[in-house]
Amino acid sequence: MGILSRLEVENFKSYQGSMVIGPFAPFTAVIGPNGCGKSNLMDAISFVLGEKTVSLRVKHVKDLIHGAPIGKPVANRAHVTAVYKMDSGEEIFFTRTIVASSNATEYRLNKKQVTYQQYAAQLESLNILIKAKNFLVFQGAVESIAMKTPKERTAMFEQISRSNELAEEYEQKRLAMVKAEEDTSFALQKKNTFRAEKREAKQEKEEAEQFRKLQADLEKSRVELELFKLFHNERELTTLKTDLSGLQADTEQEEAHGRDIEQQLKSKKQELAKRGREFATLEKQVKDLEADLNKKRPLFIKAKEKTSHLVKRLDQTKKTLKKTEEAFRKHEEEVANLESDLKKVQHSAQQYEEQVAQESQSQGQDMQLMESQLADYHRLKEDVRKQTAAIRQELESILREQRVDESAMMRSEQKGKDLSNRREQLGELRGQLEERVEKLDSYISTNVETVGKLQNEFAALDVQVREATQRHQELNAELEKIQEELRDARVDKHESARHQRRNELLDGMKRHFTGVYGRLIDLCQPSHKRYTVAVTKVLGKDMDAVIVDHEKTAKDCIQYLKEQHGEPITFLPLDRIQVKPTNERLREIGGTAKLVLDVMTYDPPNIKRALQYACGNAVVCDTMEEARRLAFAGHERLKTVSLDGTLFNKSGTISGGATDMKAKARRWDEKQVDGLKKRRDTLLDELKELAKQRRREPELQNLQSQISGLETRLKYSRRDRETTVNNSLVENAKECETIDRETRTLQPEVATIQGRINERKKKIKSTEDGMNKVEDRVFKHFCQQIGVANIRQYEEKQLKQQQDRSEQRLEFANRVSKLQNQLAYERKRDVSGNMKRLEASMKSDDKEIERLRQEEAVQLKEIDTTTGRLDARRGELQTKRQSGGDQDAELKEIKALLTQSNKALSDIGKQVFAMEGKIEQCQLERQSLMRDCKMADVTLPLQNGSMDDIAGPTDSSQPNPESSSQMETEDTDHSMREVNIVVDYKTLPSRLQKVSTEEVTATHTELATSLAEMQSKMQRMSAPNMRAVERLGDVQGKLTESTEEFESMRKAARRSRTDFEDVKRQRFDRFNDAFQHVAQHIDEIYKKLSNTNSAQAFLGPQNAEEPYLSGIDYNCIAPGKRFGPMDNLSGGEKTVAALALLFAIHSYQPAPFFVLDEIDAALDNTNIGKVSRYISSQTKEQFQCIVISLKEDFFSTADLLVGITAQPGDCTVTQVLTVDLSKYPLRASSATAAASSGPAAIASRKRSRYEEEEDEEEMLGEVEE
Repeated sequence: MGILSRLEVENFKSYQGSMVIGPFAPFTAVIGPNGCGKSNLMDAISFVLGEKTVSLRVKHVKDLIHGAPIGKPVANRAHVTAVYKMDSGEEIFFTRTIVASSNATEYRLNKKQVTYQQYAAQLESLNILIKAKNFLVFQGAVESIAMKTPKERTAMFEQISRSNELAEEYEQKRLAMVKAEEDTSFALQKKNTFRAEKREAKQEKEEAEQFRKLQADLEKSRVELELFKLFHNERELTTLKTDLSGLQADTEQEEAHGRDIEQQLKSKKQELAKRGREFATLEKQVKDLEADLNKKRPLFIKAKEKTSHLVKRLDQTKKTLKKTEEAFRKHEEEVANLESDLKKVQHSAQQYEEQVAQESQSQGQDMQLMESQLADYHRLKEDVRKQTAAIRQELESILREQRVDESAMMRSEQKGKDLSNRREQLGELRGQLEERVEKLDSYISTNVETVGKLQNEFAALDVQVREATQRHQELNAELEKIQEELRDARVDKHESARHQRRNELLDGMKRHFTGVYGRLIDLCQPSHKRYTVAVTKVLGKDMDAVIVDHEKTAKDCIQYLKEQHGEPITFLPLDRIQVKPTNERLREIGGTAKLVLDVMTYDPPNIKRALQYACGNAVVCDTMEEARRLAFAGHERLKTVSLDGTLFNKSGTISGGATDMKAKARRWDEKQVDGLKKRRDTLLDELKELAKQRRREPELQNLQSQISGLETRLKYSRRDRETTVNNSLVENAKECETIDRETRTLQPEVATIQGRINERKKKIKSTEDGMNKVEDRVFKHFCQQIGVANIRQYEEKQLKQQQDRSEQRLEFANRVSKLQNQLAYERKRDVSGNMKRLEASMKSDDKEIERLRQEEAVQLKEIDTTTGRLDARRGELQTKRQSGGDQDAELKEIKALLTQSNKALSDIGKQVFAMEGKIEQCQLERQSLMRDCKMADVTLPLQNGSMDDIAGPTDSSQPNPESSSQMETEDTDHSMREVNIVVDYKTLPSRLQKVSTEEVTATHTELATSLAEMQSKMQRMSAPNMRAVERLGDVQGKLTESTEEFESMRKAARRSRTDFEDVKRQRFDRFNDAFQHVAQHIDEIYKKLSNTNSAQAFLGPQNAEEPYLSGIDYNCIAPGKRFGPMDNLSGGEKTVAALALLFAIHSYQPAPFFVLDEIDAALDNTNIGKVSRYISSQTKEQFQCIVISLKEDFFSTADLLVGITAQPGDCTVTQVLTVDLSKYPLRASSATAAASSGPAAIASRKRSRYEEEEDEEEMLGEVEE
């Protein structure tokens, strides 16, 4: 056995550049910090030994190149070479190269490129199994082995033993064996079946021969019975045709008389039609004229209302103009009076000035002083002025202030008078505006009331018209729906006529016979509409069958039908029909299946027997699939029907025809047709009444136009009122309030000025008194000379005159100013402008009224013309009505004659119809007898024609719409050929031909009874297989074939079992060899790892015969513990147990070396020592072991240490150094070390090694630097 000598790595993962790792010792430990590249060394070994990329922790093989994970590969290629050294010293180079360009790898042996198969074969020759991975234990594998389930352990053993390579072949052989055994069993069953059929065929052959003899006798009796019925049918038919010929001659004579009357009726109807067209034309003209009149009247009313509104407005304008003219006249008079007063005042002022001038001239002569006295006066006056200069100056200042206040006083008084005048004018204007508002309110309230009445009338009329329109739409929709339902209720017109005729006959039968209940379709009803199609399909032709109480009633009804020449009707007499009992089991089938009888309601209750007869035990299902399954899947066939009308018969036939069935199913709704017709007539009458209300729409339009006109006038009136109230009155009130506010403000101001004037007067008085004293002292001697008490008497006389004159002049000036102000205000008022505007408005209204009256005249003339034309047309219409009465009387007489003729013809026709009905009944009976013969395979002796000319049986319940025309053509051809058939009655005994008409029924009954007895006898005999001989030959041939097939299948089954047993044995041998080897060695290995003989480990297969199909149990008894499941062991104990299993497996076909990655992760120091000693002992003889470990207690026992370190950076670069520990023997002897297993011994061993390796640490430090 050789060893792995070294690894040569180039640019692989973290190993940059070329690097040699090794040489490896028998027990090599790889150590180093986390993340430095220890696992990359494991990946390198795995890679070079053929491991897949997935197990190397990368996605692509090119990612194994150094730097590739960060996108910076250092080269395009990388390789790992494992040098394996044989015991002879020969070295084998295993090289695997990564090619980045192709993302693939190359394999080389001894530097020569080889294929993967050659590469793997060389490794297997060294017992290095790539698929079994018997040389690698990855990180965490020990824990996963400890946690494996029994099935997973089995899969692991199959991989190790390579028995899984036979698993696919094993399964194929097993399935082939099972199939061969099944085929053999089927062939045996088939053989036994044919053997039983052979026995049955022999028995059927004997029964068929006996049946043929009886069948021949029966056929003869059937032919005799049918010939008897046909013979007497033809005899009756000949008699009826003779009677019919006489009736047809009478019919032709009566028809000629009726044609003459019809010609008279036709000409009279043409005259009436012409009169009707003229009448319709006149009615249309009357309606058109009425419509035209209804349009013109609202326009005339609207124009008349507009004229009335303008007339009212003109009257209002005239009243306003009259008031305005009165105001203008008063204004002119006021202006004239003011001008006259102004002239008078000015004249009076001029006369006063002339008078003052004359008085001054006369007084000047009387009061004139002498010149010397006047000089003294002036001198003294100058002295007084000098002495009173300060006082006079003060007085003048006071007087100036007084004059200013007096002027202000005058202005305030004048302003107060002006405000008072304006306040009076505003009051008059406000009265006029309030009067206008009252008139507008009255006009608005009147119009609002009128509009309200019109709106109420309009609303009521509009509601009537809208309700009439809406009701008209609803009635039309309902009428359309009813018409549609009525159309749907009729399959076609001809079919409805037939049903009507049948209903009349049925009513007649009910009146004549008490035991007639009615048609089945009228007496029952499906419980839900969705069952109608299915029920229609099941009932089929029995839907129209008439239910009666007794057979005698049915015969009486048939005779009545013959007399009335009615169509054939099927009768169901309740006392004669054979009813099968209801199968109660069918009510418990489940699903959607229900008995057809259970989904029907019927009245009266005693018709249930007829309903049971028609429905039988038929079952209705929701879907066709469910109906088919119930019909054919069970051991007993059922009659089923689906909701879409698909019927599954017990015989296996399936019929559908959903379109025709849906049309027939509508007949259930015929009961509602009468109600629908009554409702239709009611709706038509109501629509006529609604048409009258809908014609009131012109009245509605007229009301709408009136309301619109009134609302327009109301809008303008309200706007005028709103303008007057919100603008004119508001502005008036604001101006009045402003005047009142100014007046209130002016009064305190006047009082203040008046107070100042009064105070100043007192001050002036005291000042003048001081001046008077000075003046009296100075003018004392002068006054004595001129004879006055004081100088002021002289001056007052002169001054008083001047003062009186000044006051008089001021009064004249004030009066002139007042009159001028009043005159200017009156002249500014634009009274004539309002008058002109009103006059212009009146002229415009006069023109508009004239135009509207002309339009009214034109419209009135048009209305009168239209009314005249309408009256004329109505007169013509009335005349036409009167003249039409005589023509209607003549028409009634002709109709009466025609009715009489038709009645006579009808009576003859009824007789003919009855005779033809009897003939047709006989013909139909003959045709039915012939067809019954053909259906029953009764061959009649014929003189002319053949049995093929008779129409075959048809299934009326299975119509095919696509081929209906073809079927009708074929039926017509067959009917014509059937008429030409002549029956040969020579074989009919003469005694049967000579039977009288009265004895026919009794003889027929006798023959039918004899035939029934023969048929009953045949029915009691189970129908034999008439082809029993042929069947016997077929069964014999099939039995021979099945025997040969069985022998062939049995031989094939034996071969399949032999092949399977061979593969099974090979797989069992491979698996069992590996399992037995591991089971035998695991206990010993576990004891060595536990270092005690009390520890036990054993493997047990769950399936001893084929262990690879079940799980493998693995149990260990740890030292000092009882037996228990693996889950009860501690983590370390589980790891030791897993390692024991791992080493035991490795001992089977062991690889030359064993690579372990951190198997000591879960071990404590004690267990580490045990495991390391075991590995150390095994590497001396059994295999080479390379262990990656981080625990010093483990790697300290190795022969060689491989140190892994790394340089940090963007991409880790791993460096390797190697230390040979064999140069440093342990101080303690190996025997002592082997015996020591406790912590103290291990610690002692560590201390001795550490003391001896100080120089080694220094060396390692130098290498790292």
